[in-house]
Amino acid sequence: MKILPILLAEENVTLQREQGIWQTVIMIGIALVFFYLILWRPEQKRRKAAELQRSGLKKGDRVTAVGIIGTVVRVQDQTVILKMYDGAQIEVLKGAISDVIPETEEETKKG
Repeated sequence: MKILPILLAEENVTLQREQGIWQTVIMIGIALVFFYLILWRPEQKRRKAAELQRSGLKKGDRVTAVGIIGTVVRVQDQTVILKMYDGAQIEVLKGAISDVIPETEEETKKG
């Protein structure tokens, strides 16, 4: 008669362990979904938009690269030649370009 309560207690402990494992798996799954939706996906969208913007560079666009503002003189495979305000030209990596301001019609008429 005393064996029955011991068996029931062992079954109860086993059920609690299985429930604890499933709760842990569910919490890890929720954390992964959270990180995907909040961190990884928006960063991936931002990176794609920046790459699209850089791939559309053309002569005459004004760009900001690491705080330097210049006008695109020539676009190469990995780099861009920029003309500064004082006429100096520098070469910067396309990856360093953070903002592109397309050439406006007024600037086209001037130059």
